[in-house]
Amino acid sequence: MTATQIESHSLSAIALSTRDAARQLAVLSTEAKNRAIEAIAQSLEAQAEEILAANAADCKAAEAEKIAKPLYNRLKLDATKLKDAIAGVRDVGKLPDPVGAVQIHRELDTGLILQRITCPLGVLGVIFEARPDAAIQISLLAIKSGNGVILKGGKEAVRSCEAIVKAIHHGLSQTEINPAVVQLLTTREETMALLRLDEYVDLIIPRGSNSFVRFVQENTRIPVLGHADGICHAYIDKAADIAKAVEITVDAKTHYPAACNAIETLLVHQYIAPEFLPLVARALQERQVELRGDDRTRKIIDVAAATEADWTTEYSDLILSIMVVDSLEEAIAHINTYGSRHTEAIVTEDPITAKTFLAQVDAAGVYHNCSTRFADGFRYGFGAEVGISTYKLPPRGPVGLEGLVTYKYQLTGDGHIAATYTGTNAKSFTHKDLGYTNSL
Repeated sequence: MTATQIESHSLSAIALSTRDAARQLAVLSTEAKNRAIEAIAQSLEAQAEEILAANAADCKAAEAEKIAKPLYNRLKLDATKLKDAIAGVRDVGKLPDPVGAVQIHRELDTGLILQRITCPLGVLGVIFEARPDAAIQISLLAIKSGNGVILKGGKEAVRSCEAIVKAIHHGLSQTEINPAVVQLLTTREETMALLRLDEYVDLIIPRGSNSFVRFVQENTRIPVLGHADGICHAYIDKAADIAKAVEITVDAKTHYPAACNAIETLLVHQYIAPEFLPLVARALQERQVELRGDDRTRKIIDVAAATEADWTTEYSDLILSIMVVDSLEEAIAHINTYGSRHTEAIVTEDPITAKTFLAQVDAAGVYHNCSTRFADGFRYGFGAEVGISTYKLPPRGPVGLEGLVTYKYQLTGDGHIAATYTGTNAKSFTHKDLGYTNSL
C-alpha cells in the first residue's frame, strides 16, 4: 500500500473504534454520562499544569513562525481561560440530557403506538484552527449527547490538544465510557482522510477561517455544519440612544475582535451621524481601532477611505468599516447583501423600527439594543457550543447539545398489518396523541 492508503486504512480503524464506542455510549444513562463528565473535570484540574505548559510551548513556536495575531490570540490558553473551560465542563453536566426525549407519542390505532425519540447522530468529525479549549467544549458536548468525536486541531495547537485529550482519556478510563469515544488527529494528511470517511463519520464541524471552512465544504460528501464568514453589523438608527449606541458599538468591536461575532461594519443613519460618529470614533480610537469610512462618513470624521472590499471582509482584528445610510431599508439591504447570516444588531428606541429589522434581516441571530458578542453557546445557556451554523435549516446559530441529536420513529404493534387500513372495508386510524414524556 502507498503511504496515503496506509494513512487512510489506519484512520478507518480509528473511526470504526470510535463508532463502536459511541454505540455503547448511546445507551448509557444520564447519570453514567454525568459521572464521566465530572471525572473529566477532575482530570483536567489535576493535569492543568501539564496542559498550560504544553500551550506555552505551542505559543512559543507560534511566535517563532509569526502566525497572525488573531490566530495567536485564539491559541493562547492561560490559567483563567482553562479554569473557565473546566467550569464549562461541569455546566454541561448540569444540562438536561438531549437523548431519549419523546417528541411524538401517538396511537395510530388500538395497540399500534408511534413514538419519535431523540437519539445521537453517531460520530462527529471536528476540525478546528487554534483554540485548544474548543477540544474540551466539543468533547464534553459529544459525550453528553451520546456521540463519538474525532478531533483534528491545527498544527499550531498540537501539544495543547494532546495534553487535553490525554486528560480526557484519563478521566474516562475511570468510568463506564470507553475513552475511544474521543480521538485526536494531529497531521495535515489526516484532515483529508477524515473528510473521506463518510462510511463512519456522520457530521463534519469545521471551525476556523473563511477559506478553511470553504475548503472543508468543498472536499467532503459528509454533511457539514458551520459558517464560512463572520461579517456582522451594527446599525445605529435615527432613534438610537447615543450613549447606549456608543457603548454597544465599542463592546461589539473591541471585547474580543478575533471572535466571529465581533462587528466588522457599522451602519449609521444619516440623521444621527453628525452627532454620533465623532463620539463613537473617539471611543473606538482610544482602544486602537483603525476606522475606515465611506465618503459620507469621511465628511464627518477624519478616517481612511473604505473600499468595496471592506464591506466583504472579516477583519478579526481592531479594524472597523463605517457607512452612513439614508434609511432603515438601506441598512437592511446592505446587511442582506454583504452579511454572512451570522449575527446582526440594531440600536434604536423605536419598537416598530426594531421589529422591522428583526423580521427582515436574514441572519441566525438578530439583536435589538445589545452587543453581537452575545452570540455564544455559553451565553445562551447551552453550557458550551460545538460551533455556529449560519445555514437556514436547523440547527442554526450557536449549536449546543440540541444540535447534536437527531430522532428516530419507533412503532410498536401487536401483529398489525397495513392491509387492514386499505381497500373497501379499510379500518380508520385513530391518530390519538398520548402526551409527551422521556423514554429513558
